[in-house]
Amino acid sequence: MPNRNLWKAAAWMMGSVVSFSLIAIAGRNVSHVHDSFEVLMVRSAFGFVLVIIVGLATGRLHEVSTQRLPGHALRNIVHFTGQNLWFIALTMIPLAQVFALEFTSPIWVILLSPLLLAERLTAQRLGAAALGFLGILIVTRPGMASLNLGVAAGAGAAVCFAAVSIMTKRLTRGVSVIGILFWLTLMQFVFGLIGAGYDGHITWPTAQTLPWLALIGVCGVFAHLSLTSALSLAPAGFVVPIDFLRLPFIAVVGALFFAEPFDPFVLIGGTVIFAGILLNIRAQFGPQR
Repeated sequence: MPNRNLWKAAAWMMGSVVSFSLIAIAGRNVSHVHDSFEVLMVRSAFGFVLVIIVGLATGRLHEVSTQRLPGHALRNIVHFTGQNLWFIALTMIPLAQVFALEFTSPIWVILLSPLLLAERLTAQRLGAAALGFLGILIVTRPGMASLNLGVAAGAGAAVCFAAVSIMTKRLTRGVSVIGILFWLTLMQFVFGLIGAGYDGHITWPTAQTLPWLALIGVCGVFAHLSLTSALSLAPAGFVVPIDFLRLPFIAVVGALFFAEPFDPFVLIGGTVIFAGILLNIRAQFGPQR
């Protein structure tokens, strides 16, 4: 039943919205104790254990192989860089601004796809990219006091996530999802361990921070599971608008729990970015020009 699938997709997407928001809240709450390397190290450890359990339970662990290992390594280096920038941004700028900048990732995919995937850059996609950058200008207001290292980190994270999306698309041509997740969590645990120990000191989880770190690990897996499940049930044109609820939701959370000022420019700019994303979806599924 198509309607039932839409309701299921909407339920999965609400799970994704809540999960990504909980990751941001938990990341903010441990940032005074753990640096981003330590957070990602623990998150990846939880994720790796979950991948092994799921792989054994489904009998698909044999799908993990060392084929295309350089591709996995490059993808995970870029992803690890993006995640570090995202967690750094969480500690420096309002949560809503972090999410608004993250939502520019599809715009960067539009611009990078012709270079990395040989996809055609149509007039509609160029228009979508233009709307996205207009939204960025509204959110960041370059030249004003709001333009800082946190904004740069958030924007850099979006570019990295866009590159990861493209590399993931290339990897899935012959590599199973369980194989991608296995190398993702294992490599990023190693990267996190190296980064956390680079200064000769690792702050291990405490009784106060372990629940937050565990929440980040579990929600990280569940958020991507929810998003993937929703996309398997409904078109991207239905799924993406629901994902955008993260922006007003996290703006309310930031105001209530972290006393962050409500910035209407973030929501206005986010709406313009969202318009660009919708235009890109229309370009994907509509007639090409």
